[in-house]
Amino acid sequence: VRMALTGSVLGAIAPHYALSGALDDSASVSMAGGVYYTREAPGRWSEKIAGHLPNLEVSSDGENKMLRVLTSHEMKGYEHYIVKHVVLDQQFNFISENMFDPTKDQIAMSDFNLGQYQGIVNVLSMCNKHDVWLNSMEI
Repeated sequence: VRMALTGSVLGAIAPHYALSGALDDSASVSMAGGVYYTREAPGRWSEKIAGHLPNLEVSSDGENKMLRVLTSHEMKGYEHYIVKHVVLDQQFNFISENMFDPTKDQIAMSDFNLGQYQGIVNVLSMCNKHDVWLNSMEI
């Protein structure tokens, strides 16, 4: 019983620590290509970079920074599509997300108001077949 409880607690806590930066940089880098994919570490999806890596563009309206995320991926109904975009801060804390409806959304594009946020922004693009892709930029 004690082992089952310990496993349940670790299963709930370990992912939070992994994404929150509690691990050193070498551990988080080693997750690239396995837990999530990047341009530099596409893992088993090396031929899928162009359609899955989120493209990031930042603009400002004077008061707020706006982040546009575009994943140039087909939206082929529920068969194959981008499920959502998730924006995280530099410590991988949640900022915002946009979910897609593949029966209505023609493209996987999201606009996020980041206010006066400064620092690294991490963006996840989640494909229903080809997993989670991470791109980052400093703003």
